[in-house]
Amino acid sequence: MNNRPVRVRFAPSPTGPLHIGGVRTALYNYLFARRNGGKFILRIEDTDQTRFVPGAEDYIIESLTWCGITFDEGVHIGGPYGPYRQSDRKALYRQYADELISKGHAYYAFDTPEELEAERKANPNFQYDSSTRSRLKNSLTLPPEEVSRRIDTGETYVIRALIPANEIVEVNDHIRGVVQVNSNLLDDKVLYKSDGMPTYHLANIVDDHLMEITHVIRGEEWLPSAPLHVLLYRFFGWQAPEFAHLPLLLKPDGNGKLSKRDGDRLGFPVYPLRWTDPKTGEQSSGYRESGYYPEAFINMLALLGWNPGNDREIFTMDELVQLFSLDRVGKSGSRFDPEKARWFNQQYLRMRTDRQLAEEFLPILKEKGIETDLDYVEKVVSLIKDRVNFVKELWDHGWFFFEAPESYDPEVIKKRWKTETPAVMEKLIQQLAGLNSFDTAVLDETIKTFLTENQLGMGAVMNALRLCLTGASIGPHLTDIMAVIGKEETLHRIRKAIEKIA
Repeated sequence: MNNRPVRVRFAPSPTGPLHIGGVRTALYNYLFARRNGGKFILRIEDTDQTRFVPGAEDYIIESLTWCGITFDEGVHIGGPYGPYRQSDRKALYRQYADELISKGHAYYAFDTPEELEAERKANPNFQYDSSTRSRLKNSLTLPPEEVSRRIDTGETYVIRALIPANEIVEVNDHIRGVVQVNSNLLDDKVLYKSDGMPTYHLANIVDDHLMEITHVIRGEEWLPSAPLHVLLYRFFGWQAPEFAHLPLLLKPDGNGKLSKRDGDRLGFPVYPLRWTDPKTGEQSSGYRESGYYPEAFINMLALLGWNPGNDREIFTMDELVQLFSLDRVGKSGSRFDPEKARWFNQQYLRMRTDRQLAEEFLPILKEKGIETDLDYVEKVVSLIKDRVNFVKELWDHGWFFFEAPESYDPEVIKKRWKTETPAVMEKLIQQLAGLNSFDTAVLDETIKTFLTENQLGMGAVMNALRLCLTGASIGPHLTDIMAVIGKEETLHRIRKAIEKIA
């Protein structure tokens, strides 16, 4: 076990938008660091320049900032272990590649891409390893003077790890226990590329060591690389960090890793923020733009792989920090449920005050050309907030508070608007017009009396009245609607409906 002060990192590659699986990895690192009084670092791993996407680094930082995930050091804030972008650390890596060669743990390989492709065609299971390297073109098979000549004349080469043959390599993982792998299954991975850049395997080991990372918490897709990383720490003579490989986020049906295509197909985001592809201009939806609260998004993600040990589901970030531990992270993948994600947002929406919701709803109303005061919007919100998952849905459930219906649902007319209905509505207008007070209690009593005096059933009046006010069979308690829109508007809408409904 490490006795060093906890230091963890999130190290994404700027190759596109940040997937919600990546956000969860960042979140678990953040929670672990805060729980243990440690430091949390953002490092950008951009050694693969061929896959670099402009804007991706800024997108990653903006996404994590929206989520409320903060860093102590990083590419955007600096710190004592910088620089925090691997392309800015390029000069460092060559010396460590050379060190491995001098210690006999790495070697130069001069095989061309065409030669390696020919090997793969001859043997589909080919890999560059202890069983094949002795017949390939590298510094293990070529005379030293030949190796020097090739290097001095500028011949292209890579530097590969020299994996020992037939050795059991152990990875101690916080989530999966002890994982054992025979080294014969490992290939001699490229550590340093012909373009002068390190691969992920070398760069992340060097950076984690130099940045004094104590725990590497990352996705399970990196588990197959962990034995190589354990060996590299041993080759350098460095203390390895502790590992924790997180389970995958799975498709809603549980079959396979959650992807953008699943979101497109089923209509939910897989990115925290909207992303516009700089090459194609294609837009992908984001949780922020879809109306999710960052607290709800984070709460939902935290429970996809980790559990608190009870049935509780709603947690603040501070509560997650207090409760989080790696021993409650499961081994198996977690199925993403878009309905549950919406439920989480609904819970956080209901925690907000009517005033807060009204303030959030007001810009949506302004976009629709509706100018109204906050107090009025607050009354509306109080009546319909329990029907929605997102603030933007308040319009769908309450538009009739802001504008009178221009048309009426023909199905409702067919069922609820009878020959005698206009006469009944005219009588009701007379009853309502004489009221001095127009609050819900008075309206309820007035309508009750009207029904009794005219020997009418509730359905004969209330369904038609709702049609007059909302244009359909929608909305909260009818007298609540009437009280909010007021006497004058209520009477206007009834008269208009009598006139327009044939």
